[in-house]
Parts: sequence; C-alpha cells; structure tokens
Amino acid sequence: MKKLLCFLYILVHFSLQAQGLLPLNEKKFTDSLQLAIQSNISNSSRANAYFLLSRYYKSTDTLLSKKYLENGKRAGAGDPFITSVYYYYKGQYYQDFNKEKAAIFYRKAIETLPRLKSKTADYYLALSWYNYGILQKNKEGYPFLIKTMLEKSIPTAEKYGDSKILGFLYTQLALMLTYNAEFNKAHHYNEKALQILEKKAPASAELFYAYLNISSNYCYQAKCLSGKQYLNKAGEMIHSYPESSSNTLYYYNRALYFIGQQDHEQALQNIEKGLYYAKKFNQKLQMQMFYFHKYDTFKKLKRYTEAKSLLEEILAEKTLAQDLNNRKTIYSHLASINEIIGNLSQALLWEKKYSNLNDSINAENIKLEINKLEAKFSASEKEKKIAFLNAEKNQKQMEVNKKNSYLWVLSLVLLLFLSLLIFLFVIYRKNKKLSEQKEINLQQKIEDIKQKEELALTKAILEGEERERERVAKDLHDGLGGMLAGVKINLSTWSSHHLNPELHRDFYKILNQLDNSVAELRHVARNLMPESLLNFGLETALHDLCEFYTRKDLDIYFQPINIEKDLPLKIQLNIYRIVQELLANAVKHAEASNILLQCSQSDDNFMITIEDNGKGFEKDIEKTSKSMGLRNLKNRVNYLKGKMEVSSDNQGTTVNIELNIDGE
Repeated sequence: MKKLLCFLYILVHFSLQAQGLLPLNEKKFTDSLQLAIQSNISNSSRANAYFLLSRYYKSTDTLLSKKYLENGKRAGAGDPFITSVYYYYKGQYYQDFNKEKAAIFYRKAIETLPRLKSKTADYYLALSWYNYGILQKNKEGYPFLIKTMLEKSIPTAEKYGDSKILGFLYTQLALMLTYNAEFNKAHHYNEKALQILEKKAPASAELFYAYLNISSNYCYQAKCLSGKQYLNKAGEMIHSYPESSSNTLYYYNRALYFIGQQDHEQALQNIEKGLYYAKKFNQKLQMQMFYFHKYDTFKKLKRYTEAKSLLEEILAEKTLAQDLNNRKTIYSHLASINEIIGNLSQALLWEKKYSNLNDSINAENIKLEINKLEAKFSASEKEKKIAFLNAEKNQKQMEVNKKNSYLWVLSLVLLLFLSLLIFLFVIYRKNKKLSEQKEINLQQKIEDIKQKEELALTKAILEGEERERERVAKDLHDGLGGMLAGVKINLSTWSSHHLNPELHRDFYKILNQLDNSVAELRHVARNLMPESLLNFGLETALHDLCEFYTRKDLDIYFQPINIEKDLPLKIQLNIYRIVQELLANAVKHAEASNILLQCSQSDDNFMITIEDNGKGFEKDIEKTSKSMGLRNLKNRVNYLKGKMEVSSDNQGTTVNIELNIDGE
C-alpha cells in the first residue's frame, strides 16, 4: 500500500509541476499580466504575458488558453526567440490531453533554443528538457528521466544562474528519488533546494513545494512527526492565499500526514477540503487521488460498502486507470474489498482481470527491453557507416577548398557589380514610389467611399429584411393564425354536437391536421421574429435556439459569458441571426454529434465561437462564400464592423467572430 500511495503522490506532483509553478498569489499574478498586455510594452514582453496567461487558463478554459497562446505567437511574429518559446508553451498546452503532440513541440523547443545563445533561452531549454523527460517516462522509465535531469535540465539551469529554477529542479529530482524509495538521496537534494530557496526566494511557490516534498518524504518513511515542521511552514505560506490552486496539494499533504498518524477523522476532513479546491480548479487527477485516499480511509474504518463504491467510481472515471500499473492496483483492491464483503464471485472476476493485466504488463516490459537492445545494435551499425562517410567527406572537402578560393575572387567581382546595380535600382524605385503613392492615396479614397456606400446599403437591406420579417410574423400569427384557430375551435364545437367520433374518424383526422397546421404556422412566425428575444433578452433566446436544434444524436453546449441585458434590440437581433445561421449550417452540413457555442461580451466587443466535430469541408472559403447563407452571415458581421475567421478540416469546423457593439 505504501508503494502505491507513494506512486500516486508522484503522479499528483507531476500533474502540477510539469508545467512549472504558478505564484501563490495567483490573482495578483494574472492581474499584472492583464495590465501588461494592455500597456505600451515591447512585443516580446507582451508575447511573454500572453504565454503565461495561456498556461494559467489551460485547465479551466481551454478556448481562452488557446486564444492567449496564439495572441502571443502573433505579438512576437518574426522573432526567433519568441517562436522557440511558443514551441515550449504549445507543449504546455497539450501536456494534459495529447502527450504525443506535447512531446513534438518540446523537441522543437530543444532544437531551436540552443541556437539563440542567451541566458533566457537556457531557462526555457532547462524546462523543455525537464518536461520532455516527464512525457517520455512511461516509454523509457525513471532511469531515462533522472538521467535527463542530471545531464540536461539541471546543468542548463546552472548556466542560466536563476536560483529559483535550480531549486525547483532539485525538488523534482528528490521527488523521483522518493518514488524509487531512495529516501536519503531524496533528502539530500531537498536540502540543497532549501539552501537555495530559503535564502534567495523566501516567499516563492518553489519553496512552498519544497517544504511539502520534505514532509511527504518523511511520511513515506513512517516519520510523519519529523516532517510536520515543514508541513506547518508550507501552511503559513499558503494561509494568506485561500483562492490559490496550490491549496489542493497542501491539503493533500495534510491528509497524507493524518493518514500516517492513523487519525482517520482529520484525514477525511482534509480530504474534503482538498476536494473543494480540486473541483474548483478542474484538477481531475488530484480529485481522483483524494477519492482514493477516501476509499483507503473508509476501508480502515470498516465502511466497506462506501469504500467499494468509491473504488468503482475511480475506475469508471478513468483518470487514474489510464496508467496500467494504477489499473492493476485498483483491480487488486476491488478483488480484496469484494472478498471482505463476501461477494466472492465479483472478487474472483476482479482477481482474473488483475492477473491478465499483470501478464500483459510483464510481456510489454520484455518487448521494451528487446526494442532497446535492437536500438543499441542499430546505433552501432550507424556509427560504423558514419565513420566511413566522414573519411570520404574529408577527402572531398580538400578538393572543394581549392575550388572555393577561385570562387571567392569571382564572387567579389560579382558583388561589386551587383552593388552598383542595386544603387541604381534604389534611385529608380524611390522616384517610382512617389508617383505610385499619389495613385494609392486616390484609390484609398475611392475604396473608403465605396465601403461606406456598401455599409449603408447592407444596413438598409438588413433593417428592411427585419421589418418585413416582423410584419409577416405578425400577420401570420395574429391574422391567418387567429383565423385558422377560430375555424378549428368552431369545427370542434360543431362536431361535438353533431358527429360521432367512432363513425366520423376521417373528419377528426382532418381536424387534427388543421390543428397541426396552426401549430406549424405559429412555429414559422416565431422563427421570423423570436418572442423570447423580445420578452427575455438575447441570452435566453440563444438558449432556446440551442434547445430547438438539439436532438437525440446531437448535443449542443452553450456557454454564455457576461452577456448584458441592455444591448440595443437591433444589435441583439443581428447577433441572434448570426448564431441562428451558424447553428443551421452546422446542423445541415457538418453531420456533427457535438457542437460547442461560446458567446461572450467584453465592454464594446462581442465574441462568438462555434466548434463542431463534423466532417468539415475542403472547398476554399472564397468559393463557399457564394452561398446565400454565408453571404448573409458576412453582411451581418460587416454591419456590426466585425471580423470572422473560419478554419475547417476532417476533424471539424471552427468559426470565430468578433463584433463591435458600441452603437451604429
């Protein structure tokens, strides 16, 4: 059990610290970043602020995280350093849900950062090696990860000279040694981290995690009282920040301490506090870890039925069970708890699953060793071939050097001639640009006038279209709808006195068709002018619209963010028509099973994002824009002085629209 809990503890630390640490005062941190991107700062500083915001929101709002990531890339466009740092943060973005993509981007960062030869590049290179080692841990094992730390990550951090990052890496190395039961070595590196962090960064998150690591190291040696002083120091640091996500790991370590002290009631209280923070910050792995400790505590308290239910929920949720060793351990515990309860058939079933998975893991380990031997043999053969090719290369290089001396003389002559041509060309271009600029200014004025005329025409068309919709809707609902409803009521009244339902079934069938026609007429009228928009506002109308399109094989998830109720009706109506057209296109053409619609308002800007998992489309956007629906959509976006981006592939379509709602 001790080894299992230790292994699961390591998983929690990796999920939190593989991305690097957030400051304990997260609100101050994010506020300063938001202020930075709105200030007059350099492009590289703004890009870095965007990247840090992307990392902060990656667990709670993936769309916002991705938006900040791409904004950072655009802010530093053309800067080789920003491009390399973008690769690192792209790896951060994918780390939790697509490890293969994350590894690819970390490798790109590792390849490009050394070319920049700067201390800041060394900082990101150290973190890239560290994160890459964690991603490769399941394939290569802990020896590969520890070797990467000792030979790549830590030496690079020492070159950078930042004490915080070096202290952080020492704590992570200690964590890996703790998992491998090398407690004395782990204590040595934890002490090295403390010597750095207590002196150079006394209020840092790095020091907070170092205290927790030392406390846990003692707990896994059954020396919880020796580690309590470090747990208390961590508590003093986090006490002033009740809204920090770091509270999750703090309460996890407190629960671990009370579990070691056999104080089950205190352990359960701290588990519940930790669960509050894990749920608040969408920390799924940490959530399941707390549930596992809760199961273990229930088992010790002989609350076997509750313990069994928790274990089954952990397995069904799949976050912990993704790792084969974790799943094997859960199977073993399910067999044990069912045997205790007396459910022997279920105990036997889980024991068989445990045995089958154990055999599979052993076979996979043998296969991994064979692959490593084959890789070593292939590497040896390649080295021999490279040595032979190098000998040939050296011989040819001598011949090339002779030719190069002649080419240098010829190149110098050509360079002088080319310089003269360039000088003459520059003079010519300068004179030509003066005349071209006058023509460009004239064309720009013509384009501005044309654009204003097109906008005025679009405005007149859209307003006329909405007035006509309103008139037709009113005529249908109050005029024809009322008349048909009256006819239906009169026929119903007459038939009740003169006809027998059993003998005149055809009449009643026609009467039902008339009733359906009245309902369909009113449905058409509501589509022409939605009543919920007029009565309850835009957010309610959009909710109703999503429910209208939702069906058994199609889920639509609507996320409204800060939509104000006092928007002018014309603007609400245009936004409603835009969303209506987007949903209609996704339902009719995409063949999707899931649609995500996010509408958010920030001052005078209104953002619409819709994503579906449909088949996408291969046609060029310009060709597609000839359709009536998309042309109307673009007209409405232009009417609100907005912009629209569409991206589509065989995995789905994403449309991003940003509208200006500060008035007409």
